[in-house]
Amino acid sequence: MTHRKDRQLVSSGSPYEEPIGFSRAVRVGDRVVVAGTAPNWPDGHVDPDVEAQTDRCIEIMLAALAEAGASADDVVRTRTYLVEAADWEPAGRAHGRHFRSARPASTMVVVTGFLDPRWKVEMEAEAIIGSASVDSPQVDAKR
Repeated sequence: MTHRKDRQLVSSGSPYEEPIGFSRAVRVGDRVVVAGTAPNWPDGHVDPDVEAQTDRCIEIMLAALAEAGASADDVVRTRTYLVEAADWEPAGRAHGRHFRSARPASTMVVVTGFLDPRWKVEMEAEAIIGSASVDSPQVDAKR
């Protein structure tokens, strides 16, 4: 973790961080933004199952959020990028397991591919530290 004035940089050790020049997450004040996160295991393994890949992306994001002082309940926005639209359901199940109580604003987008052809999903997240509340009112957006 690196601090620059009020900017905290979090690294996950991704081999892409140094050559591309990015951080896994950046915290400024109470806001934490997590970069696009792929489903790599430390040994380079990628599980072929999209639900397992989604779980792995979220595990990496949650570790980065924790290092920056945030939790899953602080997450206010997620983005899920999928190669196949049909994978929305298993990816959604994994997302729901981790973020059901936070209920962040979320988007799923279908893309043509990723840097590694084994990846079926990549994710991003944004959190606001201290925004978690068990008493958050739900408003019907259909009105």
